[in-house]
Amino acid sequence: MSATRTGESAAPGQADPRRWWGLVVIALAQLMVVLDATIVNIALPSAQRDLGMSDGNRQWVITAYTLAFGGLLLLGGRVADLVGRKRTFVIGLIGFAAASAFGGAATTPAMLFGARALQGVFAAVLAPSALSLLTTTFTDPRERGKAFGIYGALAGSGAAVGFIVGGVLTEYLNWRWCLYVNIPIAVIAVIGAFALLHDRPGHTGARLDGPGVVLGCGGLVALVYGFSEAQPRGWTDPLVLALFAAGVVLLAVFVWWQTRAPSPLLPLHIIRDRNRAGCFLTMMLAVIGMFGLFLFMTYYLQVILGYSPVKTGLAFLPMTAAIVIGSTQISARLLRHVGPRMLMVPGMLLASGGMVILTQMTVDSAYASEILPALILMGLGMGLTFMPVFSTATAGVAPQDSGVTSATVNTSQQVGGSIGTALLNTVATSTSASWITSHLTDPTRREQVVREGIVHGYTVAIWLAAGIMLLAGLVAGLMVTAKAPKHGTPADRPVPEPVA
Repeated sequence: MSATRTGESAAPGQADPRRWWGLVVIALAQLMVVLDATIVNIALPSAQRDLGMSDGNRQWVITAYTLAFGGLLLLGGRVADLVGRKRTFVIGLIGFAAASAFGGAATTPAMLFGARALQGVFAAVLAPSALSLLTTTFTDPRERGKAFGIYGALAGSGAAVGFIVGGVLTEYLNWRWCLYVNIPIAVIAVIGAFALLHDRPGHTGARLDGPGVVLGCGGLVALVYGFSEAQPRGWTDPLVLALFAAGVVLLAVFVWWQTRAPSPLLPLHIIRDRNRAGCFLTMMLAVIGMFGLFLFMTYYLQVILGYSPVKTGLAFLPMTAAIVIGSTQISARLLRHVGPRMLMVPGMLLASGGMVILTQMTVDSAYASEILPALILMGLGMGLTFMPVFSTATAGVAPQDSGVTSATVNTSQQVGGSIGTALLNTVATSTSASWITSHLTDPTRREQVVREGIVHGYTVAIWLAAGIMLLAGLVAGLMVTAKAPKHGTPADRPVPEPVA
């Protein structure tokens, strides 16, 4: 048999070259899922005009996707473990492409919202399958570093790539192509999956934890929905408070049930591991800061500096390049020699430093001298951090738990994005409003004062994001104590599950 089976280490010098083509397929699918969280942002004004969406309802184009995606990830990860990762990978790709076609052809707001929700459902199946296929395919520390470097680069830069692609498609075609573009990507990935990817059979004898699905997914949906509604309604709105309370209660009962369920949705030994828990928390905190940056910089570049959608997307290109370099050329090379926290802590310090530089921006800042250095520092920091997070969080996991472990990494990313968007946007808008009120003494300067107030709100929120990045670095430094892979447990030798 010429192909090395997934999950088996090839003998030295005999590694199957097709596994790297398999990585291309996995990377394509992951890029599609990640960039769809942001690709429609720049297209949203055009879609709103075309379909007659109200200002109050337009957020559902974003929220419907993140809600289904973030809320159903644990279920998607466990389904992948039960029925087979390759099978769920292909199902996720086909469903995502169909939902994208449905959304691109939308004639009413409800059709578009429904399509985005369906995209989120299939993304929740696809993303854990992609990461767990990567985990079980690349087990040699040297190969694993390269593979996770590429994956980490995509995870970190996918949102920025979404802005670039969204800007180009919106300006030169129309907003519908921000959805249609997924179809050819998915078709290529499906063909590649059948030809190149291999997988162990699923655990068909095991049963799905029904109560765990209701409690865990219900709790996550309530939390993600609560954070998305906190932005337009305010943190003290009764609906927002009720969603947060419901989310906390459901997740608390979920944890209690997982200690008693015969086939738990999320085996608690996965999150009890110190290194894994540290990676999950570091990821969530890092993404809180990163999503805030994307939100503010998109508005700052377009509204304050007057950039076109394409120019705005291209402004993020150096940051994307820095993420790729930090992940594939620095982290992937060093992780074999140093412990993960020796990359994650400096990464978060760099990212926080980039944020601090951005706090100095004004209504007429120069991109090359004041914005660009900050974006490059942010990109390098994210690249240094994401690669060891993905690699460490999924290392040493029993094959039957690789899907749900991958789902937990993705869940921390999604929940972090929801928190970051809601929290930092609330801080920015409230600070802007109070600053404008106190400084608007001359009616003839109203437009200038409003612009200055908006930027002031951004800088205050970015200070908070910089602090959150520092907290992520502290968490990584204290909790992630794993050694370099070549000195620790080989990735292809799963850590034994604790005996009850």
